[in-house]
Amino acid sequence: MTGRTLVSSVLPDALLSSGSEDLAYTEVFSDPPGLAPLPEEEPLIAKSVAKRRNEFITARHCARVAMSELGIPPVPILKGDKGQPCWPDGVVGSLTHCTGYRGAVVGRAPAVRSVGIDAEPHDVLPDGVLGAIALDEERHEIAALPDGLHWDRILFCAKEATYKAWFPLTERWLGFEDAHIVFDLDPPGGRTSGVFVSKILVDGTALSGPPLTSLRGRWSVERGLVLTGIVL
Repeated sequence: MTGRTLVSSVLPDALLSSGSEDLAYTEVFSDPPGLAPLPEEEPLIAKSVAKRRNEFITARHCARVAMSELGIPPVPILKGDKGQPCWPDGVVGSLTHCTGYRGAVVGRAPAVRSVGIDAEPHDVLPDGVLGAIALDEERHEIAALPDGLHWDRILFCAKEATYKAWFPLTERWLGFEDAHIVFDLDPPGGRTSGVFVSKILVDGTALSGPPLTSLRGRWSVERGLVLTGIVL
């Protein structure tokens, strides 16, 4: 997929403007009729309700469309022992889905080290969730940000993207309390998009390559959705 999309708005400008052949993305806003999982994927959702099946199937369809843009043939995308998607050799990627949205971003390693994307409805978090996912500093910081956006949901979305980018490089858990998210708005005076930095508060040693101490990402609010993205 080329051109501006919701998910491209949270990807690095440098990769998009250069016409990079190392990153591809696809998104849809409904489940196309007639999609089916690959045979190897069916056991993973054999007992799932229809909603969960549709999320699984369409998100993986998006991933295979994106991989095809990198010249990668369709392959099953299974799950690892922590539920993470298992990508073919030489590919990194991230999947996301919520009501009214499915998306995938894939990259060619080693040019792209890791990817984390997340999509959420732009609604206030359910009662009690902010207290469970936010540091005290984060709660104070988002309270001072401009009105009109559900910063609690944007914070949650940024933490989800952080974990998705973190885990493939460390194969370790990262709790909500283990990253401090700091937001900024797009200048000049942007109110619905911006950048964020995930300051890692635990040992960031990676399986290979430099440690993960600070992950930079982008956020955007559009069409009733929050999207966040980190590409390393």
